[in-house]
Amino acid sequence: MNPKLQKKISSLEKIERFPADKLFEFLPIKKNDNVLDLGAGTGYISLSIAERVQTVYAFDYDKEILKYLETLAKERDIVNIKTVVGNFKDIPLDNHFIDIAIASIALHEVQPLATALKEINRVLKDKGLFLCIELEKTEISTGPRVSSKDMEAEILDAGFSIVDKNYPSIKIANQPVYIILAQKNK
Repeated sequence: MNPKLQKKISSLEKIERFPADKLFEFLPIKKNDNVLDLGAGTGYISLSIAERVQTVYAFDYDKEILKYLETLAKERDIVNIKTVVGNFKDIPLDNHFIDIAIASIALHEVQPLATALKEINRVLKDKGLFLCIELEKTEISTGPRVSSKDMEAEILDAGFSIVDKNYPSIKIANQPVYIILAQKNK
C-alpha cells in the first residue's frame, strides 16, 4: 500500500465519529433493505450495518479507500457490501433503488448541497428514508458546516418530509451534532 493511501486510511480511522450502533436507534432497518452509505470511507457504517440488511452500497469518490473497505469486508467474511465510486452530484445507481440512505458527516463539504440531496432523493424508493448526521454550525466552528436549520430547509426543498430531528448529547471532536431523519415524498 502506498504511503499516501496508508496515511489517509489512518487519518480516516482515527476520526471521532457518531457511534454506528447508535444510528440503528433512529432507523427502522429491515433485513431485505438496500442501504446506501454516502461517503463510506473505510466503512465504519457499511461494516456495522451489513449483517442487518440485504446489501450495503458503500459510496465514495476515492477508489483506493473503497478497495481498502473491500479488503476489510473480505477479512470479516462480509459479502453483501458493494462499493460504488462516484461523487454526490451524480450517484451511479438506478432511480428508486435504495431503501435507506445514510450520510454521516459527509454533506458539509458538498457543493451545491441541493444537487446532492436531489440525487439522494432520486435513488431512494418512494417513502425511502434518508438519515443525515452532521456537525452543527456554531460561532466557533472551523471548516465548512451546514446548520441544522439550513440542512432541514435543503432537505425539504429536495422533496423530503422530516420524520425526526435529534440533537444528541454525544459530541464529535467536541462539536455538537444533529441528526435528521427524512422520508422521500412520492
